[in-house]
Amino acid sequence: MAAALVFEEYEPDADCPCAGCARQRRELALGLAVHAGGHPAAHGARRALVLVTAAGVALGAGAGAAPGAEAPTAHPPARAGTTGAHAGRDDPGPDTPQGQAGPLHGRPRPGPTASQAGVSAHALRRTTRAEIINRAKLWVAAKVPYSMEKYWHDGYRQDCSGFVSMAWGLPGNEWTGTLDRYGTPLSHSELEPGDILLFHNPDDPNKGSHVTIFGGWTDYTRTYYIAYEQARPHARRQATPLAYWTNSSRYVAYRYKGLSALPTAGGRSTPVSYPGAGSFGTGADNRYVTQLGRMLAARGGEGFYRSGPGPRWGDADRKATRAFQRAQGWRGREADGLPGPHTWRLLVKGQGRDIPGTARSAGAPAFPGRGWFRPGQSNAYVEQLGRRLVKRGFGAHYRSGPSPRWSEADRRNVEAFQRAQGWRGREADGYPGPETWRRLFR
Repeated sequence: MAAALVFEEYEPDADCPCAGCARQRRELALGLAVHAGGHPAAHGARRALVLVTAAGVALGAGAGAAPGAEAPTAHPPARAGTTGAHAGRDDPGPDTPQGQAGPLHGRPRPGPTASQAGVSAHALRRTTRAEIINRAKLWVAAKVPYSMEKYWHDGYRQDCSGFVSMAWGLPGNEWTGTLDRYGTPLSHSELEPGDILLFHNPDDPNKGSHVTIFGGWTDYTRTYYIAYEQARPHARRQATPLAYWTNSSRYVAYRYKGLSALPTAGGRSTPVSYPGAGSFGTGADNRYVTQLGRMLAARGGEGFYRSGPGPRWGDADRKATRAFQRAQGWRGREADGLPGPHTWRLLVKGQGRDIPGTARSAGAPAFPGRGWFRPGQSNAYVEQLGRRLVKRGFGAHYRSGPSPRWSEADRRNVEAFQRAQGWRGREADGYPGPETWRRLFR
């Protein structure tokens, strides 16, 4: 009787350039066992093939093998993504095998998919930085267990890329090979809360690929940041070296394309993108005029407004805008009192020079809002606060003078000032509120 064929599954060499090993590596990445992120149906088919092959070998051995001969045995495939120094341990650099892109668990996939040639920002769900971080905190607080096979009750897969898909509010479960299509690359120096740090290893996606959510710098050195991430054994928040514990130089920063707002005066939100010249000028009556006025008032232009700012465009808006433009050194048509894209960008990001003191009303400048004074923020208000602290004798924690970047030194100096007012507990947490601001600048 002819010998029965035995089919073996093999592990391709990681550095072998031949077409067979390259194809096998791709198939392993896309067809992992269930415990390593593969699809259950594919795993069942593979398991059935191994069982049928083993059964055929056993029957062949029983029918024609010599007495006492040992039948060959079929070995299950090696567990992908579970080897290495970090497997199954809760330490800074865990292995992060993951599943592929797919719909939310139990729900059809709506909206754009990463398999399309690019994802339009206009087609994405709009969200804010605060909402991204708050969603991440929900998983951290719940200690959602790390898993490539399970899904949390919101439908997102419980691995690192599912975590980011959830926090960004994506329409489905993405993976490290597709998340970049939902973001815009930026330098590490531009990182702000809600951005991500992504490393995708295309040669072996389950070897080192990982993604974290940037939660802000830990201090002025900007060498460590607060990372929100899904890793073994569960979702966590911890100080992490830039960009990560391993493969640090290979992490790329991305900003969600659907980001819709930044904090502005009064804690409200202002669109990142310029709303267009038609939103301003004679006859304009809309929310952008109100937002413009609030930003100008926070930059020293409150003296131009007797009441408001409000939604109806007026002479006060034009004069305050012109004063801000002139403060940047612009003249002529560049300082016509109508905000263009450059004027809007400087106001939204808190950049550029403030309106000189001659335009200010008597007393303290308007409090710009709490959102400007948080880890990861960099704007003119932080520097203005720092210089005032130094002038009032509360700059002991600065090593190199105030800067636009919010730091632990700023927080400690503010805390010292608050304690000098006799405040304790939450009233002296180091973050300026309206009363802290008023007393500091009066």
